[in-house]
Amino acid sequence: MSVLFDRIALIGIGLIGSSLAHDIRRLGLTKEIVVATRSADTLKRAEELGLGDRYTTSSAEAVKHADLIIVSVPVGASESVAKEIAGNLQPGAIVTDVGSTKASVIAQMQPHMPENVHFIPGHPLAGTEKSGPDAGFPGLFEGRWCIFTPVAGTDETALKRLRGFWEALGSKVDEMDAEHHDKVLAIVSHLPHIIAYNIVGTADDLETVTESEVIKYSASGFRDFTRLAASDPTMWRDVCLHNRDAILEMLARFSEDLAYLQRAIRWGEGDKIFELFTRTRAIRRSIVQAGQDVDAPDFGRPHPLDKK
Repeated sequence: MSVLFDRIALIGIGLIGSSLAHDIRRLGLTKEIVVATRSADTLKRAEELGLGDRYTTSSAEAVKHADLIIVSVPVGASESVAKEIAGNLQPGAIVTDVGSTKASVIAQMQPHMPENVHFIPGHPLAGTEKSGPDAGFPGLFEGRWCIFTPVAGTDETALKRLRGFWEALGSKVDEMDAEHHDKVLAIVSHLPHIIAYNIVGTADDLETVTESEVIKYSASGFRDFTRLAASDPTMWRDVCLHNRDAILEMLARFSEDLAYLQRAIRWGEGDKIFELFTRTRAIRRSIVQAGQDVDAPDFGRPHPLDKK
């Protein structure tokens, strides 16, 4: 790989930021990585892991002379970051983000972006339930989608440069309108996490199910819900608040479909239940065929016998 940017500033060094740092370093995509986070302890850990070349708790300081700035913070903090960095952005710099909601991020950040920089909102569809600088690893974005939601008047050359960056990380890049993105992500990402948080909470609330029983027998569907429910609470709180309308719309649709299934179970309508499960099984297979998951036993999880 060749150097694509002279200096890249990573604002936020959680799972996404640290994974970016690993890949940028591994692929040689920049001459210098600057890491910024408000937490001194997190910054110290990032330095111990060797994620950057320079480290600072000041986002404004981090973006000086950077030609690519990637904001990787909970979406609710987007505006405060935009205000902080605006005065130190060099002309021609590209500012992007990795937030899971786009209309809100644009509303928060765009008004503070100087006219001589290129603001290109983005969202890599990759991640795990873990958070913090230790959670990152190289290859997280390989074969995954990164969606751009360009604002009106976006410079095509800057867009091409940012596309080249994500493609160098192994991502497939697509573009869509911000509002459309938020509706799509509400159903494929936000709603599953909300359901997971809720069902784990329901299990915890049931007095007839003790904590030991939930954990003891969780090597089934419940285990997969708990993985999503282990995601960063701050990030997902902000997603709910900043993609409220789309999430509420999808929750209403889900509630209607759940009521349909509930009636079918109550009245013993096996044909309706079978039709639904058959249709959704086909969707699962199409996800595997599209390369978004693996068709391996137990979802590819390692087992003790694999080591023997």
